[in-house]
Amino acid sequence: MSLHADALATLRAWEAPSAPQEILRQRYVSHLEAEPTGVFKSSVPDHLTASCVVLSDDGSSVLLTHHRKARRWFQFGGHLEQDDPTLWAAAARELREESGVPDLVPLPGMVQLSEHPVPFCAPSGDVHHLDVRFMAVAPAGAVPAVSDESLDVRWWPVDGIPEPEDNLLELIKLAQARL
Repeated sequence: MSLHADALATLRAWEAPSAPQEILRQRYVSHLEAEPTGVFKSSVPDHLTASCVVLSDDGSSVLLTHHRKARRWFQFGGHLEQDDPTLWAAAARELREESGVPDLVPLPGMVQLSEHPVPFCAPSGDVHHLDVRFMAVAPAGAVPAVSDESLDVRWWPVDGIPEPEDNLLELIKLAQARL
């Protein structure tokens, strides 16, 4: 099965946790039905990305990356690559690359969808990431490392994230509910 086929099947089967998430799910499915390359960065203005939020084992802290280009704190994630067999595998790859924790893997099942503009991703500035979000739980004592894509990687108390965006806060709440 191709990455495109996996993404389409995964999104068709996902039961959204809310009406706004269902609207996004339908948007993602429509995008993929219309765009055979819609999972890759070359699909402009919209393409899928995969990300993963990392919670501590007790759910009180979240591991975030200070994104080099965006200059904001985010969950780990990025563009899908030709070698990624599934959305989940893409999220796992990004998580390992960006967190520096080699054996950390997302739990099965998507947690949230988030469509957001990313003007720094193309010269035109008209690009949207259709992010598919997963979660992972870090083992006690997990020590992150900063990658080339980050300015910093750090644990934050869930209620102490600097400049949190609503989508990130919602993602953390949805992930905590799955612990």
